[in-house]
Amino acid sequence: MKVRVVCRKLYDYVRYDLKEIAFPSSLPNPPNLKKRRKLTWEQRVWVLKRATRLYAASWVRDIGPDLRPNDYKTDEPIAIKKTAKDKEPSILEELALAARGGMETLRPALQRVYMTRASVYRDAMKSFIEGYQEGVLQVVEKENSKTEENADASKKST
Repeated sequence: MKVRVVCRKLYDYVRYDLKEIAFPSSLPNPPNLKKRRKLTWEQRVWVLKRATRLYAASWVRDIGPDLRPNDYKTDEPIAIKKTAKDKEPSILEELALAARGGMETLRPALQRVYMTRASVYRDAMKSFIEGYQEGVLQVVEKENSKTEENADASKKST
């Protein structure tokens, strides 16, 4: 009797569970997912052409206005590109320069980075706390106005 039960369970495992482990079935789509309409052959060819042009252009540093005309505005005068002297160095560049100078120059640079991060974090927390307190006050005021309306209604009915 026990051998029969073991054989049946083994058969069920191989038939159902092992098949699902080896070849899992996909999950159904979520209900909020909207199905897209299928593209026509003309649209597929257009997408393929556009993708190949952009891919080929990605090997060049500057993708010009011929490939992305919407990104370039012709009405405005061409802006003069900033040279390396005009722009400020990024944090990574500044840290790299400080690391070359040794520990004496790296320590103040790291302190500046951490202090700016700390001040930004502190300001964000302050603004979050202020917004949270305003939200709590609004909820309390709504509850107070509801209780006052209920009290007024009960006084009028008596």
